[in-house]
Amino acid sequence: MSTSKKVSELRPGENSVNLKVRVIEAGEARVVETRRGPRTLSEAVVGDETGRVTLTLWGDHAGKLSKGQVVELQNAFTTVYRGKIQLNLGNLGNLVEVDDPEMIEIDNIPEDSPEAPEDYRPPMRRRRSYDRGSGYRGRTRW
Repeated sequence: MSTSKKVSELRPGENSVNLKVRVIEAGEARVVETRRGPRTLSEAVVGDETGRVTLTLWGDHAGKLSKGQVVELQNAFTTVYRGKIQLNLGNLGNLVEVDDPEMIEIDNIPEDSPEAPEDYRPPMRRRRSYDRGSGYRGRTRW
């Protein structure tokens, strides 16, 4: 595993994020409708000695956490929602339960949450195009 971050070190638009956290709250898996069709997800609040952050678990990871658990998140990524940085764990990420008696207890986790800079704007998504072989160039749908 590469270098592990702390919650307070999270920045917008990061990929390949690894960190060890304690689960403060854990939600049930649910199915939501997205532009790409139905997706399974669950939300949790996790933290360490530097703060707390909302975590969205996608696909097979959804609903796998329980309150009080200590987990290592590997290959997570960050997004921004309403000025707050959020952590996401998708199909390319990994979730490992660890036994760490020295990990901070829930009641001692600070209320601080990482925020995006005021002038932060997410990068524009590029549309992908493809060649059908007949000379026609089309666009994929997002």
